[in-house]
Amino acid sequence: MDGRSVDDRGEGVRKLELEGFLPYRLNVLASTVSQALSGLYARRYGFGIPEWRIIATLGQFGTMTAKDIGGHSHMHKTKVSRAVASLTRRKLVTRRANRQDLRESFLALSPDGRAVYDDLVPVALDFEQSLLRGIATGDRGDIDALIGRLIARAEALLAETGGGEPE
Repeated sequence: MDGRSVDDRGEGVRKLELEGFLPYRLNVLASTVSQALSGLYARRYGFGIPEWRIIATLGQFGTMTAKDIGGHSHMHKTKVSRAVASLTRRKLVTRRANRQDLRESFLALSPDGRAVYDDLVPVALDFEQSLLRGIATGDRGDIDALIGRLIARAEALLAETGGGEPE
């Protein structure tokens, strides 16, 4: 079968089979990996995916605005705002007003937030190694290069189409 079916008028219609559609498969992969990893930090700290992304981003880059975090982590501003509020209540993230623009704040990990980040880095890196265990060492560079090329192409398509906001 060539992926075509016949419509009511007897004309051939292309059929989209999600299981073989690359964007769908990439989404399933990303979602499954995120859910598996989130199980580790959810049990340990009661975080969701947005909170972990903020902790990880601030741990890597230091002080940032919520807008910068959203841009780097590809999260919608509403998700960032809710997660920052939760992390601030838990005293894992500190907020300092931007005197140049009072509409935004500078966010950073508190000492307790830094301790959480430092504790979770080896867990995340072990998870990555466990995920890669099914891939031959020699193929890992190829996978990294292919993912990089797919990201670059997707970003170009996003620019061309003027696509929507991050999730």
